[in-house]
Amino acid sequence: MTKNCSSPPVPRRSFLMLGAAGVLAGCVTDGVMLPTVPGRAGPLSEADAAAGIRAALNNGVGSAISTIGVRDGFLRNPQIRIPLPGFLQDMQSSLSRLGLSGPLDRLETQLNRGAETAVPRARSIFVNAISSMSINDAIGVVRGGENAATTYLKNRTFSPLTNLFTPIMSNALQETGAIRTLDSLTASLKSIPLAPQLGADAKTDLVRHGVQYGLDGMFLYIAREEAAIRANPAKRTSEILRRVFG
Repeated sequence: MTKNCSSPPVPRRSFLMLGAAGVLAGCVTDGVMLPTVPGRAGPLSEADAAAGIRAALNNGVGSAISTIGVRDGFLRNPQIRIPLPGFLQDMQSSLSRLGLSGPLDRLETQLNRGAETAVPRARSIFVNAISSMSINDAIGVVRGGENAATTYLKNRTFSPLTNLFTPIMSNALQETGAIRTLDSLTASLKSIPLAPQLGADAKTDLVRHGVQYGLDGMFLYIAREEAAIRANPAKRTSEILRRVFG
């Protein structure tokens, strides 16, 4: 690793990770410009940048879990409430006009309860993904936009997180009674002439749907926390967050 830190002023650059602080001097480390901020002892190191990104994401995960991984965290939140998938949603809408959508309404409630149950159990999945972020990845995030850290985490981990989250959601849907409700609905439809039928993969589709919406809700709240840390000094609750985002 080569470093070239010189005294002449460096052209002013905008670093979102440093809030509104202007860059007055800098240090070049392997081609990455890391800023020196007025009132600080020296330039922000690569390790500092990486630690700050990880801390912000961990805070985001913790905040998301405490907000949506509780009763009514999904069900009573219009931004992330999980609707029934496709055909079931259409059926629910049609039957609702006749006052007959009760079983499907219950299924929707149980689906949201499943997400509320599953989210806290997935904490270790998110923490492990965050801890594996490399310094080079973190430096790239420094130069990104308002939700660059969250976007990075989602782009790099959504597929493996989906695979790991799926059995958690499946178990949660069993616990909340959603699968039993779906089985009962399937049996009822079979006894009704000309009624549309649920396919053999209806359970798989329901779980997949719940996982997709559950993770989307998580990442929405992680992004909100990241944006708040960037904008609000009161959200920088640790020394590394104050150093990187202050």
